[in-house]
Amino acid sequence: MKKPSFCLRVGHLLLFSMADSNTTDFTNPSVFILQGIPGLETAHVWISIPFCIMYIIATLGNFTILYIVKTEPRLHEPMYYFLCMLAITDLILCTSIVPKTLSIFWFSSQEINFSACLTQLYFVHCFLVTESGIFVAMAFDRYVAICDPLRHSTILTNPVVAKIGLAVVLRGGILVLPYLLLTRMWPYCTTNIIPNTHCEHMAVVKLACADIRINRYYGLFVVFSVIGLDVFFIALSYAQILRAIFRLPTKDARLKTFGTCGSHLCVMLAFYISALFSSLIYHFGNNVAPHFHVLLSNVYLLVPPTLNPIIYGVRTKQIRDSLLRLFTHKET
Repeated sequence: MKKPSFCLRVGHLLLFSMADSNTTDFTNPSVFILQGIPGLETAHVWISIPFCIMYIIATLGNFTILYIVKTEPRLHEPMYYFLCMLAITDLILCTSIVPKTLSIFWFSSQEINFSACLTQLYFVHCFLVTESGIFVAMAFDRYVAICDPLRHSTILTNPVVAKIGLAVVLRGGILVLPYLLLTRMWPYCTTNIIPNTHCEHMAVVKLACADIRINRYYGLFVVFSVIGLDVFFIALSYAQILRAIFRLPTKDARLKTFGTCGSHLCVMLAFYISALFSSLIYHFGNNVAPHFHVLLSNVYLLVPPTLNPIIYGVRTKQIRDSLLRLFTHKET
């Protein structure tokens, strides 16, 4: 029997090596490739402009809130403590995604270490759940302040506020921990290209060559339990607040309180609606354009942190007055 030629044997060896690498190289991938916004790669530089502007506004605005509350003793109240928690959460959310996103847009730096990707995934989802919990705490604070003002200081004491803050953070950390554990255990044997600007749970596990139904079911459970319960409690609080508003004696007082609560609700709705749609598209929206989905997933991560310092900070009289005093004092 004639032996195969040397070239055929070498070719067979190369094909075997390539097939073997295709099934093993991504089992524990050293890096993922973040594609950015699929289909809009040529516009990345232009898209980076609003991203950069929003990040600057969010960073400066939230740091300003933290500085003013820290330096103004009269703002050491539950409402402003919750506002500080929201500012810290927004800063962590923005910083978790925007620097890497801008490096993709500006320098085509698309690689992200596997461990760094999982860390980003955990921080993004953990602090999204935390932000939702802080919205509930702030709605409860406004409910007590407007509907039962005489008991506000006795119900929301500093220890109670600290416990609420700790509970909100622990809830986020515990609920999102299975995301991290499940994502890490799957083999990745087809591709390591993530069609997104950052590592999201479903965007990553969709690359796994395994049955990821448990990820899908648990992801839907988190979305509906967090958004469903939190929106219910927020709606309940604001329904009671609206009843109290219509009982106010003067029209000006009603309009002022209604305007404040209305702006708060608009920010919350932008956060919850965009988060819900983004999550549902990952599970059911196979026909949705990828660039639309990626832009939507960035909206609920960037727009609320940008608007929160304006809506909750600048439109709050005490913070606005403190900010004006800060600038006038510097000028003199």
